[in-house]
Amino acid sequence: MTASDLKTADIDLIQRIIPHRYPFLLVDKVIDIDGYSSATGIKNVTMNEPHFQGHFPGKPIMPGVTIVEAMAQTSAVMVGTALDLADKNLLVYFMAIDKCKFRRMVVPGDRLEMKLTTTRGKPGAKVWKFAGVASVDGEMACEVEFTAMMDLPA
Repeated sequence: MTASDLKTADIDLIQRIIPHRYPFLLVDKVIDIDGYSSATGIKNVTMNEPHFQGHFPGKPIMPGVTIVEAMAQTSAVMVGTALDLADKNLLVYFMAIDKCKFRRMVVPGDRLEMKLTTTRGKPGAKVWKFAGVASVDGEMACEVEFTAMMDLPA
């Protein structure tokens, strides 16, 4: 696959694939989509996000669980793009979160780059596994492995 074969999902396509909306839509763009094998999600972290009001007053830090959720949303967009699931009411449920580690704080003004790889899953499968690394300016912020069930309602 060449660079020109890689796909991108803008915010319009993202919202056609996953049901998340403000304040819980945590990925702004997905780039370098290589089928259902790998992709990179982009989250531009801003002070306007509601969790910063209480996490923490005077020292805003993106909660770790929202970093992991942003990576999960990236993986769902990757699979949804590869399998042409736009407008198909895809729902995705966490089944497991493993080997999760946080290495640096993510704060307003950061550009969170999330590289996701499928470790198990193929077209027609309900259960998928992913590995991800989120970084800011090349510095690792989080690494995680997770399992998710992808469900297309009838």
